[in-house]
Formats: sequence, C-alpha cells, structure tokens
Amino acid sequence: MKRKIRMGMVGGGQDAFIGAVHRMAAALDGEIELVCGAFSSSESKSKASGVALYLSPDRAYASFEDMIIKERALPENIRMDFVSIVTPNYLHAKPAMLALENGFHVLCEKPLAFSYSEALTLRDKVKQSGRSFGLMHNYTGYPMVKEAKAIVNSGKLGPIRKVIAEYVQGWLAARIEESGQKQADWRTDPDKAGVSCCVGDIGTHAENLAEYITGLKISELSADVSTFVKGRKLDDDASVLLRFDNGAKGVLFSSQIAIGEENELKIRIYGEKGSLEWLQSEPNSLLVKMSGEPVQIYRTGVDNGYLSKAALSGTRLPGGHPEGYIESLANIYKGFARTIQQDERRDEFDFPDIEDGVRGMRFIEAVIESGSKNAQWVKL
Repeated sequence: MKRKIRMGMVGGGQDAFIGAVHRMAAALDGEIELVCGAFSSSESKSKASGVALYLSPDRAYASFEDMIIKERALPENIRMDFVSIVTPNYLHAKPAMLALENGFHVLCEKPLAFSYSEALTLRDKVKQSGRSFGLMHNYTGYPMVKEAKAIVNSGKLGPIRKVIAEYVQGWLAARIEESGQKQADWRTDPDKAGVSCCVGDIGTHAENLAEYITGLKISELSADVSTFVKGRKLDDDASVLLRFDNGAKGVLFSSQIAIGEENELKIRIYGEKGSLEWLQSEPNSLLVKMSGEPVQIYRTGVDNGYLSKAALSGTRLPGGHPEGYIESLANIYKGFARTIQQDERRDEFDFPDIEDGVRGMRFIEAVIESGSKNAQWVKL
C-alpha cells in the first residue's frame, strides 16, 4: 500500500485533552492522515471541530454511527481505513464493534471496555472480523521500555524474581469533579468509567508495563483498595500484591491522591543476575544493574549502536535530543499503520492488542473484587 493511511476519529473534539495529543502523534511520521471524525456527542461541536481541523464539512459527522455507515459507503480510495477511539470508557466498545462489523481497523484508548464481559464480546468480534485492533497503552512505545523488554528476553537478568510497578498522581486529592472539571467528572462516575477510577485509569498502565517488559502473566493478586476523598463513588488509591506465572512476586501501587506527584510511572525488575529500573519522568534513561558490576545507564538515540533493534526502531533523534510522551503514542500509531499497510517492517513496531485489553479489564475487576473482600487473593 503506497499511500498514507486514512484515519477517522471518535471523540477528541475541541474541548477534549487527549484527542489533540492523538492527532499530533498520528501525524508525526507522515504515514497517517485524519480524514473524518465524530468528535462529540453534540453535532454542532463535532462540526465545529471538523472546521477547526480543516476537514471537509461533510466528513465531520453527528455521531460515530453516522460516520462509520457513511464512510463505508464511500469509494475505497476515499473512505477511512481505521477508527481511532478516544472517548471515555463507556464509549469504547460500541464504536469499535460497529467499525469492525463494517470492515474498518480499530485503535482504541485504554481500558479496552466498560467491563470484562464487554471486553470478551469485543475480542470475539475482533477475531471474527479479521481486522487489526490496537490498544493505546502508549508507555510500551518508549524506546527504553522496548530496550528493557529486549534485555529481559535476552536472559541477561536471569529468571525474574520480583517486579515493582507504580503509577502515582495527585490531581484527584480533592473532589474536583464537583467543580465541573470534565476529565475528573467522567473518571469518577461509575456510569462512565466502570467499576474503577484509579486502577482503571492508571493502575492498568502499570499492570500492562509489568507484563510487557517481563513477558510474564499475573496469575493472582491481593488488593487493598481505598477511596480517600469523601463522597467519591470510585477508588482513588490501591496497593496490590502480585504473583506471576513463573513464581515471581510483585507489588503494584497506584494512587491519584498523592499530592505533589504528576504522572510518576516507575518500574523495577529484579532477576537472579541483575535488575532494571525505568522512570517515565526520565524516559530516555534505563538503569541496568548487574551483580558485581557498576550501574550502567542506557540512553536513547539513533546513534547508540548498543541498543536493541526494537529500541532503535522507536527512536527518531540522535542521543541528547529528548523524546517523550507524544513520541510514545506515535510509535503505537506507526506500528499500527504499518500493520494495515502490510509493511515488512511491521514486526519492528509491536503494539498492545485485544488480548492485552482483555487482560487489563480482568486485572481491573480482580483488583476491585479483592479490595471488596478485604484483600482476599483473586485468580486472573
């Protein structure tokens, strides 16, 4: 396929945060172009967003149903190739299902769905459709995360014994959802977010990162789940003990009431021979600590010959030039686009898929279940 991949977007209108970030990321490598969208549940807002994005007026749609059906009717050389879904949790599965039924590929924000049962239904639809499905766990797109995975896969650390993953924020330390703050409002609403706020929003990133880097699966967990802010309906803090399928143990900590923290995602992995440490606020560095050796600092850069192929494939700039959050999303989009293109390089650009999404939903519900049973161990 010798052309740009055409993208339609569900959500992400003028008053949304993440939509603009997705559009920047999708456009970064010049392989994707936005051609249409249903940017809001309000037709007027969707149309206004389309105008602001210089789209043809007839391709800014009143609803995702309208967009998918009308795009399907367009000639193949004009219509969109895939749908990017950037809506709140309760509006993930429906547009994804309809897009797959009409032959479109789908890239969806996390978590995958509103519930685990809905996620299983969506997985069946993906398998039936034969279309590509990607999930935006973008932290797997960082070059040093890919390097960490490559080091673990190489066996350099030996068998993994311990995993510590944490994601802490402080922005929900007060009940700001009462002030009309849109991002807080839907995340703390069980009718829109599902069974969880904190674990579903950021804990699932830590879970996904732990499984992605180590290649291990969480087999069971014990969780202490809290809602510290009075009147809030969903969790805002969780501490989780983990057991992995190889016998390794882990600790996962997520909180949105940790005052002073921004988006502090950190992971430490300990093997028999050495360990790794990566911090999202210093994303271009990976600490490698081998037994009896000085600490090594691996750095991003297209000129770093010691990095793995996977890390280099996600790096755009020479060493010393910072790459960060938008680039991590762009790596997901790039890999997804090349899968649609059937590009021979697509294996270099791995991205989370429907199975990662299903595991994430099961993790969320298992944490909440364990928390409701006084930290009883729950199998995944």
